[in-house]
Formats: sequence, structure tokens, C-alpha cells
Amino acid sequence: MTTAPLRIVQFTDLHLYGAADGQLRGVPTLPALEATLAAARRRETRWDAILLTGDLVQDDPSGYAHVRALFGGSTAPVYCIPGNHDEIGALRSELAAAPFQINGTAEHGNWLLVMLDSYLHGKAGGRLAEAELERLDRALAAHPGHHALVCLHHHPVAMKSRWLDSVGLENPEALFEVLDRHQNVRVLLWGHVHQAWEGTRRGVRLLCTPSTGAQFKPYSDGFALDRRPPGYRWFRLHADGRVETAVEWLDAAALEPRLDSLAG
Repeated sequence: MTTAPLRIVQFTDLHLYGAADGQLRGVPTLPALEATLAAARRRETRWDAILLTGDLVQDDPSGYAHVRALFGGSTAPVYCIPGNHDEIGALRSELAAAPFQINGTAEHGNWLLVMLDSYLHGKAGGRLAEAELERLDRALAAHPGHHALVCLHHHPVAMKSRWLDSVGLENPEALFEVLDRHQNVRVLLWGHVHQAWEGTRRGVRLLCTPSTGAQFKPYSDGFALDRRPPGYRWFRLHADGRVETAVEWLDAAALEPRLDSLAG
């Protein structure tokens, strides 16, 4: 009997405001997210889990009401981790009930999901506290028979963009030291960088995902925006550890006219 793969969708860097017409860098973030979510639903009618990997709001705790409105009715769990623009207290209180889970771990069949908190108060960059690293180590050690997907907000590898790499994870060596002690890690996933990228390290797939809003121009020394449209990433995680994944970019021409400026 063939076991169906675990179907996961990742949305990241939503940057929502309480105002429905709030814009970040010229992009109305709520309509962009709504269009991205609709595209994901057209691709797959039901997901087994949803990942929201940070910057759910843009320094505006009233934006969490939109997260509840869009994802609160999900029959699949919605796993959330904070980004540097999130408001931690509001995130925990506003998304305290199912289907939402903040940080922690989750088991789905042969897979273990570990959601790490790299938030660093008052900083655009991030850091994994010793307690988070110990929690990761314990989780991986306690589930040696599970394939693991580990996610965080801040990028742990250089993106070859001078300005962006100045606000990444401060202690990536500590993270990789933990990961290297375990043979069951298959994927390390993050957001924050507003672009798509893929690599490998010691057999682990390294992945990041574009924002549901505006994108950053890759390999840029200074801050610069790309003209790519919103995007998201899907996964099919197989019981034997195989990973299928891709980034899906929205068709900017099919979006509302106010998003057409993203086409390029």
C-alpha cells in the first residue's frame, strides 16, 4: 500500500497591516496575500499543513486579524514562527487557538516539523537562543526514525547580497553544529529574504521562498526591489524521505490592476 505524501504549503513575509489597503514598498499586502492563497488553493484543494514563516505583520499587531480571517478556518494546522517585523506578544495572544501553533514541533506520519524562533528584539537580524538550539537537538534526537524539516525566519547562509547578509542569522554555525549531529534532517527552510533560492549542505536541502508581496533583488549590494510577483512554495514530503518542492509565482497579469506593476 502506497502512503500518500505529506502536502505542505509555505507562505512567508506577509507584512500585513490592520488597514485592508495597507501597502509595503508599493504593494498592497492583503490583496497580494489573498491572491497568493487563492492560487495555492487552485493548485491543491486541501493541504495537510500550512507554514507561515515570519513577518506576518508589518510592525502592526492589528494585522493579525487578517491572518485569523484568512487561515482561521483551515482544517489543516497552521504553523507560525515570528519574524523581525512581528509583535511577539500580540502574535501569541491573537493566534493562540487552533488551527494555529506558534513555534514548537509537529509529527505528520514519518515526518517531523521543527519550527524555530530566531526573533531578536529590536533587530532586523536574528539569533537562535541556546534554549532553541537545545530544543532542536532534543527533538531530532527523540525522533531518529522521522525525516525532519526544520524552519526559521532568518537566513542561515549567505545570499551574496551585502545589505541582506547584514541582517541574517547571527549564529548559523551553532545551528549547523546541531544539525550535523543528526542524520534525519532533510530540509532547512526559511523566509526573510523575499526571493527564491535553493542549495544543499551535507545532504540537507537548503530552501528559501519569496514573499507573498514585494521581492528583493538577488545579489544586490544595496537595498533594491525585484519586479517579480508574489509567490509561495509547496512541498510533497514522501514517507521514504524524498522531497518534492517548487516555488510558484503568481501570474501578475491575472492579478488586480493595482498589482500589475509587479510584472517584469
